[in-house]
Amino acid sequence: MQQIYDLHCHSTASDGALPPKDLVLRAKEMGVTTLALTDHDTISGLAEAQETAQELDMNFISGIEFSCTWNKKTFHIIGLNINPAHPDLLAGVHKLQSIRSARAQKISQKLEKQNIPGVYEAILAAAGSGMITRTHFADYLLKNNYVSTMQGAFDSYLGQGKSAFVSTEWASLEDTLHYINAAGGVAILAHPLRYKMTASWMRRFLTAFKAEGGVGIEVITGRTNPDEIRRSIHFAKQFDLHGSIGSDFHTPKNPWIELGRLAPFPENIKPAWRLFNQ
Repeated sequence: MQQIYDLHCHSTASDGALPPKDLVLRAKEMGVTTLALTDHDTISGLAEAQETAQELDMNFISGIEFSCTWNKKTFHIIGLNINPAHPDLLAGVHKLQSIRSARAQKISQKLEKQNIPGVYEAILAAAGSGMITRTHFADYLLKNNYVSTMQGAFDSYLGQGKSAFVSTEWASLEDTLHYINAAGGVAILAHPLRYKMTASWMRRFLTAFKAEGGVGIEVITGRTNPDEIRRSIHFAKQFDLHGSIGSDFHTPKNPWIELGRLAPFPENIKPAWRLFNQ
């Protein structure tokens, strides 16, 4: 049986469109054999996803996608095979939740100055027990006809330099790697080429990342083209990092990004799942 890994996706616990159960069901339909749920800064969807995966006889990996700040730049670090009950991990989740809550209030205040009132209360209701993300704001602006598309919300209000953008200091790289490693997980740099950094800056970051206990890098995501895959493989080899693969799936409405629909994993680097399938 062909093994299909998807180690990066999102549910309604953060900014995904599908509840954890439905996400796992969709992954099964798409032929995924090993799935990791990696919601932003939260573990609240893991129990439901794992229970569903067990019912489907599907291999499930508990994961998370932490936001971190290094040299005033924001990075996303995935933790795979974590123990969701570990106190250090839970402390990290609590810290990030506080940061996200404060950011949401600031974004809401900025939108209010743009004559868009009542956003914070609506966002809290929409997020429920999940993490508040900018996607919640974009969805609100779209549904209330302030913009015509989700991307338009970022282009007009939420993107960097726009009227409701809030610069955010996330957890440090050192703390983020500690949360993951203390919980028995493996730390993977998500979508390395999306940060639009020069090769020299990426080498600086990966040097720090590996020094703090990072062990992997995503070489294939739902958006990578062959040149990007080649460049990511180069970084993996240069820093002796394991390679990971994940769609970064958020919603069925995006036909270009689907669970399990990924380029073949390259044979010339070490797969990240070997670190926890031993």
